[in-house]
Amino acid sequence: MIVLITGASHTGKTLLAQSLLEKYKYPYLSVDLLKMGLIRSGKTHLTPYDDNELTVYLWDIVKEIIKTAVENKQNLIIEGCYIPFDWKKSFDEKYLCEIKYICLVMSEEYITNHFNDIVGYANVIENRIDDSDFTVDFALRENQYYYQKCMEYGLDCIVIDREYKTEVLL
Repeated sequence: MIVLITGASHTGKTLLAQSLLEKYKYPYLSVDLLKMGLIRSGKTHLTPYDDNELTVYLWDIVKEIIKTAVENKQNLIIEGCYIPFDWKKSFDEKYLCEIKYICLVMSEEYITNHFNDIVGYANVIENRIDDSDFTVDFALRENQYYYQKCMEYGLDCIVIDREYKTEVLL
């Protein structure tokens, strides 16, 4: 099984991937690590701020990793914000039946009532060097965007509303 975990910034994608790794023993690939490896090695002219271009660039690689894992009957968790909302068009049914998609979205109420907690947990798995761009307004806009896109594309999402709880069974 392939598990795709995406969502807005600070929603706990990496934390969920880590907990699934511990529970199911599935390895995970962070698309952010792939991104930085490609940028730092000079394999792309893109920068960490070129989100739209990075999504296209990285998805071309990630979708082929997914196909290879399915063909080899390997389990894999892939997490990151660079998974396009139209990801399903990259696969035929033999692949789609092996992929579980999870999008994490925080509600307006949750962000408003728990913003300091969200910021406090930002480094629980990874060390964010500069988090100064993450504001309440940014979080509200980005989470609303992810929610709207999930609805537009008919994708499932886990809405974090009153408490942060993302227990996922595979």
